[in-house]
Amino acid sequence: MASQFRRSRSFAPKLNKRPGANPPGRKPAAPGPLPGSVVDAVLRYHDEAHDQGCGRTLLRLSARRLCDTEVAAAVGSDADRAARVSILWNEREGEIIRVLEDTAVRLAA
Repeated sequence: MASQFRRSRSFAPKLNKRPGANPPGRKPAAPGPLPGSVVDAVLRYHDEAHDQGCGRTLLRLSARRLCDTEVAAAVGSDADRAARVSILWNEREGEIIRVLEDTAVRLAA
């Protein structure tokens, strides 16, 4: 016996039909995952180290260091993301605790 029911469309009306437009109340899509080359470059070439206590250090790349040819070659087109990355480093264990990426643009002082 064949079914007589029709499939119904979704009950909620479509508010935004423009491609690329975010629906009201939604945040824009987050950038993709951080490339490993950026994390590696911050670990290798960092020039800012801020002691956080308990054997932990916050590692960063300065704007001046990002302009160096070896650092620019290591990060490639991800230089803007590398400027916003900080790594919390455990000195005793010699390992990464956390990789932090700031979503706001870092202003030069």
